[in-house]
Amino acid sequence: MMLSESARERIDREVAKFPTEQKQSAVIAALSIVQQELGWLPPEAQQAVADYLGMPPIAVHEVATFYNMFNTRPVGRFKLNVCTNLPCALSGGGTAAEYLSKKLNVALGDTTADGVFTLQESECLGACGDAPAMLVNDRRLCSFMQPERLDALIAELRAEAAKTAVEGDAQ
Repeated sequence: MMLSESARERIDREVAKFPTEQKQSAVIAALSIVQQELGWLPPEAQQAVADYLGMPPIAVHEVATFYNMFNTRPVGRFKLNVCTNLPCALSGGGTAAEYLSKKLNVALGDTTADGVFTLQESECLGACGDAPAMLVNDRRLCSFMQPERLDALIAELRAEAAKTAVEGDAQ
């Protein structure tokens, strides 16, 4: 697998932030860039990052599998990470995860049959005062996720997915 020209340019900007002999320090940024393009990090993408940064492939794989922001298997259009660490758990994080699991008819760690949602547990999101908290696609933090807020979020994301599908069909 070859990295796209755009990915290489973006990775090069990240590599430039470090001393020449430490370009492997850009591995997290590089993986994030590649995942933004592909939606996940297949083994070939991890190998391409390793080759580009001059790192052993296992070192890149260790980073990709350590952080839950990285997807080492395909995920849905919307990845929902629900914090179930202690502060969120005490404020309903487990209940929120269970509610979404039932609402979406999907087990934690799995993707809905239509490919729209992947539901995952998350480590602490650093928003304990807003518990239960969750992330959408590793970028959007959602707070105080009680059932009514979860329902509104799912409706919003379904509408966005439908709109994207219609726009894709029109092209």
